[in-house]
Amino acid sequence: MSPLLKQRRIYLDYASATPAVEEAVKAYARAADVFANPGSIHADGIRARDMLRGARDTVAADLGVKAREIIFTSGGTEANNLALLGFARKRLLTGWLSGTHWIVSSIEHPSVLECFAEFERMGGAVTHVDPDLSGRIAPEKVAQALRPDTVLVSVGWGNSEIGTLQPLTDIARVIRTHEAAQGTTVIFHADLGQAPLYKHPHVHTLGVDMATLDSGKLYGPRGVGALYVHNRVPLAPILLGGGQERGLRAGTENMALAAGFAAAIKVVAAERVSEAKRLAPLCNELAAGILAAAPGAVINGSQKHALPHILNISLPDTNTEYLALALDAAGIAISTKSACREQGDTQSHVVAALGGDAWRASSTLRFSLGRETFGSDIRLTLAALLERLPQAKQ
Repeated sequence: MSPLLKQRRIYLDYASATPAVEEAVKAYARAADVFANPGSIHADGIRARDMLRGARDTVAADLGVKAREIIFTSGGTEANNLALLGFARKRLLTGWLSGTHWIVSSIEHPSVLECFAEFERMGGAVTHVDPDLSGRIAPEKVAQALRPDTVLVSVGWGNSEIGTLQPLTDIARVIRTHEAAQGTTVIFHADLGQAPLYKHPHVHTLGVDMATLDSGKLYGPRGVGALYVHNRVPLAPILLGGGQERGLRAGTENMALAAGFAAAIKVVAAERVSEAKRLAPLCNELAAGILAAAPGAVINGSQKHALPHILNISLPDTNTEYLALALDAAGIAISTKSACREQGDTQSHVVAALGGDAWRASSTLRFSLGRETFGSDIRLTLAALLERLPQAKQ
């Protein structure tokens, strides 16, 4: 059990950050003792390089790819930036972005959306594809957005705010059909986010050319992530320096963090099916309890195509920020939206993109369950929430 949860708090914000599992902590500690630079040719460096290779092999095996197709980064944000800005920078080395077209879903993480905003500032044309009411990006909408000058499409797999899973395989099929008809190449990128916790992330089945992972969302140490890059994708580095990570990510590799990440991946892989089956009923119990006590409450996202551990719900005429803080004071940690959007924004850009009643985007609560969530936690949370709900009414 993590030190945070030993304090007997109820932690229901796993979508923001997961505690590192014991196996990951131990793997990190063992690897940290091997302090040599993996690029050195002496025995200590070779030992470090072997440990780094082992970590890369583990991550690659879970994705079903070759080890050389995995680039370690400092986390999901850098992995997304390397994938997207690295692809754009490669194009800039041979021309301009003017005359290029880019497609992104409107409910992506800020580390993806801000890259597309940069493409527009650099002269590219960007189309944002909105989801349906359940948060799904329809392949037909992507097909309609594709143009002869489209160069890249980015759609995340499992949304971290509402839990909706996207039909990546079907979207990939639409993209490949367009490529064949146009005789062009369109790169397909996906931020895998938290979906690998409960879905097997076989990238060839998903049909993506690039995919990003974040250890801190997968029960591994923070400060490390990974980018899968198919060999047909031309990338340029966005960090300049040495030739580490196939020349795409300069800087001495943090072998200890990579080892912890790999250990966490093994734990996640072993628990995917059982944890999904365990958490889905708990999430449903929480949803049913809130809906019964709060007339007019609306669940945001798909209840059919969704991750089993995320519940996003809007409460009418309710100050949900006050409610989240009141629950925090009672020892229960939840959020109102993505932690990356907490500061400054008054509403969820994801829920706003769903359409429907405007109030929903500014009255959200997000509960995300995990390995240390049990039935008693759900019942205590429901009791505490219902007790404080009247004071949160506006």
